[in-house]
Amino acid sequence: MFTLVSDSLRRTLQDGCRNLQIPCIPVLDPVLAALGSHLGVQSRGQPGRQHELDSEYFERIDAMTFALNHDDGQAVWGLHNADVVLLGVSRTSKTPTCIYLANRGVKAANIPIVPGVSLPQEVHDLDPEGPLIVGLTKEVESLVQIRRNRLRLLSEDHETDYIDPETVREEVAMARRLCAENNWPIIDVTRRSIEESAAAIMQMIEKRQQAATN
Repeated sequence: MFTLVSDSLRRTLQDGCRNLQIPCIPVLDPVLAALGSHLGVQSRGQPGRQHELDSEYFERIDAMTFALNHDDGQAVWGLHNADVVLLGVSRTSKTPTCIYLANRGVKAANIPIVPGVSLPQEVHDLDPEGPLIVGLTKEVESLVQIRRNRLRLLSEDHETDYIDPETVREEVAMARRLCAENNWPIIDVTRRSIEESAAAIMQMIEKRQQAATN
């Protein structure tokens, strides 16, 4: 079973299978024929289109590099180049959301909100018309469970404030207040997949861009 579209490669494969008396099935031919008939066009049989190195591909690569370089509060001096900056306490899916956004060509940085530690001044110094700042939060019970699992994976079983429900509740409340005081939108990711969180953020970015052009 093959999905080759290059005529020369198809002929070579089919000739080889014929010599070996092996069945050779072009699994995409019926699909392409049906699509061609429905759309009134003929398949060009051009391989490798999904790997085309166009401008969109390089935008995604740049965004991925940016996300990795600006993960977990790194390189805060470059935040002004971001499309979005995500804030949140530990284990609110900041990094995976940034990586997903990067795969959509969005330059995303993330900054952890840590009790007793001020946000980098660079966050407060960002131009109001610059990067969108979004807070990520999660229900306390879910957050505690995820953190327990994280510690278990690290073979850290002793009780700490990191997984104490009351401490985590205060931590989440503090993060919400911080976002509210600065008018930063908040997304509760408790029951959202990474894709759903990223989609919500991209909608925010799009609305912001539309408002700026009106």
